[in-house]
Amino acid sequence: MRSFVTAVALSVLLLSGCGRKDQTPAGQQGNSQTAKLAPGQQAGVTPMADRVAVIGLLNKRNGIVRDLTLKSGQAVQVRDAIVRLRACETTAPWESEKLTGAFLQLEVQRPDRRWQRVFSGWVYKESPSLNVVESPVYDVWPKSCAMTYPSGPGEPAAPVASSNRSSARKSGGADRTSDAPTASAPSTDGAPATSPPEPAAPAPSAPDNNAT
Repeated sequence: MRSFVTAVALSVLLLSGCGRKDQTPAGQQGNSQTAKLAPGQQAGVTPMADRVAVIGLLNKRNGIVRDLTLKSGQAVQVRDAIVRLRACETTAPWESEKLTGAFLQLEVQRPDRRWQRVFSGWVYKESPSLNVVESPVYDVWPKSCAMTYPSGPGEPAAPVASSNRSSARKSGGADRTSDAPTASAPSTDGAPATSPPEPAAPAPSAPDNNAT
């Protein structure tokens, strides 16, 4: 009998322990889902590893321009040049200034067959002069960066007409009404004063019976 009771108690404890493990607070579940995002990554924005950029490569010796399609971290060799894309970015659709930028690295093969990095930095499609690629043979710049943003803020609400004018009119009307002369009761200073009514004469008394 004791062994049976002990077995039942152990089974109850095991079942209760399993139930506790399966129960996870809703807040902790939300935190675990949020933790899956990369550090500094905004929800709804294309991750850096999934962005695709089109990079233009100009050979100044023959004037030929090549379009290179790369993902972040990829590199491609075109004859004696290697173009590597580290990152790309575009401004959000709701931003007033539109920019398309890419962090590029350009390596050129020297006559001794060794590779030399001649450029590393951000280059912008709309403003190439912000960071010039100082190479006598090649030039690189971003043409596009495929990425998405979450839905931005809505259109600004239409300005509400100020109520200062209406209130000014009301207050002005009130002022004009207050400034206008008000009808007053007619003055009685010039009128003759009326005397109060005289009291009525006393009624004649009955003749004195003792009068002879």
